[in-house]
Amino acid sequence: MIRSLFFAPANRPDLVVKFPRFSADCSVIDLEDGTPSGEKAVARTALAKTVDGARKAGLAGMLAVRVNVPDSPHYLADLEAAFACDIDAVVIPKLESPAQALAAVHWIEHGCKGRGRRPMLIGGLESVRGVLNAVRICDETPYLGAVYFGAEDFAADIGGRRTRDGDEVATARGWAVMAARAAGLVAFDQAVLDIRDDALFTEDARRGRDMGYQGKICVAPAQVALAHAAFSPTQEEIDYARRLVDAYEAATARGIGTIDFEGKMVDGPLLKRSQAVLAAAGAA
Repeated sequence: MIRSLFFAPANRPDLVVKFPRFSADCSVIDLEDGTPSGEKAVARTALAKTVDGARKAGLAGMLAVRVNVPDSPHYLADLEAAFACDIDAVVIPKLESPAQALAAVHWIEHGCKGRGRRPMLIGGLESVRGVLNAVRICDETPYLGAVYFGAEDFAADIGGRRTRDGDEVATARGWAVMAARAAGLVAFDQAVLDIRDDALFTEDARRGRDMGYQGKICVAPAQVALAHAAFSPTQEEIDYARRLVDAYEAATARGIGTIDFEGKMVDGPLLKRSQAVLAAAGAA
């Protein structure tokens, strides 16, 4: 399970070294939006030291680096620096086509030879073109293991206005998760920028989980625990799933494929959902 994608600026190694205390499932050193333009080159030069600091601090979860956008003058240099480090993933923001990831794919196939494992890619679906091309991006980008939906950048790109309910990005939010799940990828839900509104984050995360997202972007340390709670099965869900699976297996042993379970008709799809709940509980 990767329920939280937590970012810290690459030019702030003092914050990166605190990653272990926040316990995010995937911690991201951000060379893009989090690092001012004038400090990107210096942060990139120090990236290996910053990564090493996070590892030595005892980081247990995944560690990733977000590079600058593919059409940025920093992109290729960022990739070279990132893949030279001991990381688990490279995050490519504002991905709009599989071709934009080819340089990263080249690094994985040729620059990471001899390592025990190869880093995966995480793509950002954050523009109108990126969302419209989400199916191709998810299906055709090698080494892509996850994508995230960036609502703020999408709204800015389409010229819309952001609202608390988020109806203006609902279609794009749904399209992004469908493309990801159809390709078997992990899907991270949009960020909530109101970092002091825990109720809003929890409600937005609940909606995201209902839609099929498996985790959420976190922009503040407190949001990590909220994301883990929102995207982990509750004890009530686990107990119900266990009872349903046990009842269904007992019924199929008697040659019955559809059962009346606690007032509901249960067949294959509901069984699959309950099995997923138990699998997620075990992973959590």
